Amino acid sequence: MLSKQIIAAARGRGFVAGKNARAALSMTRGWEIASPYTRRAKFHSTSLIQAETVKVPQMAESITEGTLKTWSKQVGDSVAADEEVATIETDKIDVSVNAPQAGKIVELLAKEEDTVTVGQDLFRIEPGESSSSSSDPTPKEQKTEEKPEELSKGSKTKDSEEPKDQQVQKGAPPPPPPAKEDKQQMITPEAKKDKPKEKSGAATPAAETPKAPGSRNETRVKMNRMRLRIAERLKESQNAAASLTTFNEIDMSSLISLRAKYKDEILKTHEIKLGFMSAFARACSLALREIPAANASIEGDEIVYRDYVDLSVAVATPKGLVTPVVRNAESMGFLDIEREIAALGKKARDGKLTLEDMTGGTFTISNGGVFGSLYGTPIINLPQAAVLGMHAIKDKPVVVNGEIVIRPIMVVALTYDHRLLDGREAVTFLVRVKEYVEDPRKMLLV
Repeated sequence: MLSKQIIAAARGRGFVAGKNARAALSMTRGWEIASPYTRRAKFHSTSLIQAETVKVPQMAESITEGTLKTWSKQVGDSVAADEEVATIETDKIDVSVNAPQAGKIVELLAKEEDTVTVGQDLFRIEPGESSSSSSDPTPKEQKTEEKPEELSKGSKTKDSEEPKDQQVQKGAPPPPPPAKEDKQQMITPEAKKDKPKEKSGAATPAAETPKAPGSRNETRVKMNRMRLRIAERLKESQNAAASLTTFNEIDMSSLISLRAKYKDEILKTHEIKLGFMSAFARACSLALREIPAANASIEGDEIVYRDYVDLSVAVATPKGLVTPVVRNAESMGFLDIEREIAALGKKARDGKLTLEDMTGGTFTISNGGVFGSLYGTPIINLPQAAVLGMHAIKDKPVVVNGEIVIRPIMVVALTYDHRLLDGREAVTFLVRVKEYVEDPRKMLLV
C-alpha cells in the first residue's frame, strides 16, 4: 500500500494518505499547472519594461528635421554600445544615431527616406550583451577550423577505422550509384554537343534585342537635403549680394621651387604634404589685415569687422560642396594650415564633419584648379564679403625684364560684395596676394 502511495504521489495523482498530504499535493499540482503561465507572463513583462525607445537626437540649434537615409541594423540584430544604428541626412551634415547601450534591436519605428524630427521615436532596443562573432564562432566556422587538423591526421585512416553503422548515423545515406546506362549517357559525345547548343540558344534572345540607338530615356533622382540647401544658399547669395569679380595672374615659379625643395623633408619630418593652399591661406590672412573690409560682414544696418580670420576652405564631396573652417588662420604657419586643411578634408570626404566645423567662416578660398579649371567666377558664401578662386597652373609666355619667357601662371579671381568693398580695396587685396605668393619670403617679413 505504501509503495502505491509513493508511486501515485510521484505521478501527481493525489493518492496520499492524510489531509495535509492531500493539501500539499494539490498545491504542488496547482503550482505545476500555473507555473508555465506565470513564467511566461513574467518573461513578457520584463521584456516590455527593459525595452528602451531611442529618439531622434538633437542635431543643432538650426536643424529640426532630417531624412532617414539608411538603417545600419535591422530587427533582431545585436548592437554594441555606441554602435551606429541609423544615419540621418540634414541640409548641412549627416548625423549618426548610435545605440545607447548594448542589446538587440526589437523594432524600427521609421522607414528609410522618411522625414524625421528631433525627439521623434526612432527605434526600440532590448538591453543585453552584444554577440561577438570572434569569440563564439558558428558551427560552420568550427567545422572549417577542424578540417585542416583532420587532413593532417589522415582522413583515409579515420574513415577506414569507423564502422559503417557510425557513418550512417552521422549523416544522411549516400546517394545510390548511377546506373550503367546513365554513365554512358553522361560520357557520350552527343550530350556534350547538345550542351553548347542549349547555352547558345538561351543567349540568343538577349542578343536579338540590342539597345535601340538614339535612346531618349530619362532618370529622375530626388535631390538630397544638402544639395537643396546648397542651391538655396547660392541663389540667395546671387540675389542679396552686389557681386563683382576681378582677376589677376600669378607667376608660380618661386612657390613651385620652394615646394619642390622642402616637400620631401617636411613629409619625412612632420608627415605633412606641402601644397599650395597653405601659401594662399597665409597670403590671404596677411592681405586681410591691410583690407579689413574683405573680412567683414553686414548684419542689419551694421558692418561687423573682425580681428581674426576664420578661413573657409571649399571641399568637394559626393553629396555636394562643403566649406569647413580653419579657425584663427592668421596665427598659423604653413605647416599648421596644411595639417588643419588635411584633417578637415578627410573628415569631409568621410562624411564626419560636424556643424561646428562648417560655421563661422569670415573668408573663403575655393581651389577649382585641382579639377583643371582655367577661369571662373566663384560665388560669395554669405554673410562673407569675398571669396578667392584659385585655378589651374599653365605655362604661358610672359615678358620679364624685356624678354619673353615661359612661366607657370595661375589665374586668380576675387568675387566681392560691392556693398562692402569698393573696387580700389578689392584690387589692392588681390595684388597683395599676388605679391606674397610670387615672393613667399615677404610673408616672413610681415
